[in-house]
Amino acid sequence: MVTALQDADDASSCAQGPVPLVDGESAAWGLSLVVHLIALAGLTAATLALPVNSGRIDLALAAAELVEAEALSQEFVSSDIAHEAIGAAAAGGLDGALASAAAFSQRSLVIPEADLLAEMAERPAVELVETEIAVGPEATAAINVQGAGAVGVTGTEGAIDRLTHEILASLEQRPTLVVWLFDQSGSLRAERANVVKRFRRIYEELGVIEAANNPAFRRHEDKPLLTAVVGFGAEPRMLTDKPTDSFEEIERAVTSIADDETGRENVFQAIAMSAEKFRGYGSAKNGRRRVMLIVFTDEAGDDAAAVDETVAVCRKLAMPVYVVGRPAPFGRQTAYVKWIDPDPKFDQRPQWVPVTLGPESAMPESLKLRFAERGDEEELLDSGFGPYGLTRLCYETGGLYFAVHPNRAVGRRVSGEETDNLSAHFSAFFDADAMRRYQPDYLPLADYARLVQSNAARRALVQAAEMTWLSQMENVRLRFPKRDEAELAQALSLAQRSAAILQPRIDLLCQTLLAGEAERDALREPRWQAGYDLAVGRALAVKARTDGYNIMLAQAKQGMPFKNEKNNTWVLRADEHFAASGLEKIAAKARTYLEGVVRDHPGTPWAMLAERELATPLGWRWDEDYTFIPPPAEPGEARPPEPPRPQPQGPPRRDPPPL
Repeated sequence: MVTALQDADDASSCAQGPVPLVDGESAAWGLSLVVHLIALAGLTAATLALPVNSGRIDLALAAAELVEAEALSQEFVSSDIAHEAIGAAAAGGLDGALASAAAFSQRSLVIPEADLLAEMAERPAVELVETEIAVGPEATAAINVQGAGAVGVTGTEGAIDRLTHEILASLEQRPTLVVWLFDQSGSLRAERANVVKRFRRIYEELGVIEAANNPAFRRHEDKPLLTAVVGFGAEPRMLTDKPTDSFEEIERAVTSIADDETGRENVFQAIAMSAEKFRGYGSAKNGRRRVMLIVFTDEAGDDAAAVDETVAVCRKLAMPVYVVGRPAPFGRQTAYVKWIDPDPKFDQRPQWVPVTLGPESAMPESLKLRFAERGDEEELLDSGFGPYGLTRLCYETGGLYFAVHPNRAVGRRVSGEETDNLSAHFSAFFDADAMRRYQPDYLPLADYARLVQSNAARRALVQAAEMTWLSQMENVRLRFPKRDEAELAQALSLAQRSAAILQPRIDLLCQTLLAGEAERDALREPRWQAGYDLAVGRALAVKARTDGYNIMLAQAKQGMPFKNEKNNTWVLRADEHFAASGLEKIAAKARTYLEGVVRDHPGTPWAMLAERELATPLGWRWDEDYTFIPPPAEPGEARPPEPPRPQPQGPPRRDPPPL
């Protein structure tokens, strides 16, 4: 029976099929492999589907549609070349046509004041000006900022070219009223005629600009530019009944100016009067016009004491003042204008007329000393700036002072012969870039006085300059002919007397200056440094020469034999020999100061004067020479009469008129 059951199981197994060859583990491994292969295939497919950066950039260029610009008017031509001359051959080249500032300021000193309304409930309307505000290190020339005050030019025409730009820049902001003030002195007659010719070009240029739809004119509905003309001498006088836009009326007003015979030029009174008269044009009722005051004059003004009041009025009313004037002489109040009689029937030799053109600073800041071996000649130098009062007025109101001189030439001496008629003679002019660091302190007089008192060196310089400003140092005698011992001794004693008068003044001058030496290093402004060092150097040099001169005369009085028996004259000549060791120390200190000025302030009037002082040695030596001495007359013998001097031949000579 057992055998039967076994046979039955075998038969059942055969019915179910063959036995499998792979076990359970192998099956699981194979399944995992298949799953991973499927996952890798899916990731590969996803990667291929992403965008691929091939590293190539294809640029497509398409021509842009350009808008053709309007053609410029033939009246205006631009160039990329920097020309040496601008306008009427402005001397400074590019500098002659651009304002300059000692330091950039984003804030203008010319602050327009809003017109306050009578009714407290209303507020003044704020007019939005469509203009960009200067930021960063650049400023547009159309914005009035506090500038260096003075710009050197060779002619009035060059100044007018710049004024045309200033007028247009003002029109870019607001409607403008230009008030032209003319000095009525006879010396300005020819200049007024030139201005009239230039006037027509100004208004023609502005008319062309207006016709070209310039935004400066398009922004305003009615008469963007008005003009008034004022003449002044002892008193100001209106030459136009009211501001006008008629060029013919403006031209008639300027050509009608008559010479003022009083000889006085009260320019500050005229400016203040004009500012007050036209102050209403800045109100909203009159279109909020900007008022510009432009002055033509050839002197510093006889009422310069009114500068503080005039500055206050113009600043309060936000009226910039521009002056076309003359350069101030360096460290001097008076310059000499060349005058040649306009009538050929009279003597045509030039005469030199003193006029007030300075000083360039509020108080004198340089000594008035003659140079050794120069006789009565005193060469005047250009200060690089205009008279203090007028230049300060321009500086504090945001205007410009144009220092006009037709013979401006930097780097060489200018002779009196080549100086133009009705121009002051300056023997030297200086580069504007070099002088920019030496700008005077344009402060109210009270503030200037406080500045001077704040430093012993400044105080000493101004005190010493005032001592020499009022009186000139006398020249000394250098030749001493000897007829006999008694006559020579008398001549030497008289010369010593002149030196004795001079010596105490020189000693006081040196003591005053050296009293500020302890605070010299505290000076930071180049102008005050140069001024103090030059003054000390020159004062010590004069002291060395004066003391040495006195000692040399005393030695000669003791008797000196001539080496050549034919000679009969003793001559003092400048030399590096010193009669005493103390003088040698004084001379060495003088040279130290003067050489420092030449080294630290090149290209300036201070350096030129220091070089001139150093050109003459500070000591003395005796030389001998021969002089013809007529024999003494015998007792009772009358001297033959001197031959009559020849009378000058030619046309008569007449005195110059008030200039």
